[in-house]
Formats: sequence, structure tokens, C-alpha cells
Amino acid sequence: MQDFSMIKKVIKIQDLKEHKISSINNDLAYWLSRTSEERILTVEYLRRQYHGSTARLQRSARVIQRIQS
Repeated sequence: MQDFSMIKKVIKIQDLKEHKISSINNDLAYWLSRTSEERILTVEYLRRQYHGSTARLQRSARVIQRIQS
């Protein structure tokens, strides 16, 4: 049996605003390092996850007859 009492607890206190800005900058740097094709493919992947696997969003139209006065 292992003795887990030897594991130290580590607590990091960090400013949330600073962390958020750092995270946004890291995300931006990552996506700017990708090619245009990779970014478009990723957007398409996310769109399919959200809207389903249809090739395009469906258009709908309704014809309304106007009553002439």
C-alpha cells in the first residue's frame, strides 16, 4: 500500500484578470500560428457540432399574399 501522506499540497494564488488576459493572449497566439485552412476547418468542425452535419444552414421563405384594398 502506498503512503500518500508524503504528497505536498500546492496552492497557487493568481489574479483572475491577469490569468484571463494571459489565456486570451495564448489562445490568440495559437490561432495566429495556424494556417487559414486549419482555422476554417476548425470553424467548420465546431459549426457541425453545434448545428449538425448538414452541408449548409437551410434557408426558408414564406410567401404571403397581400390583401388589396
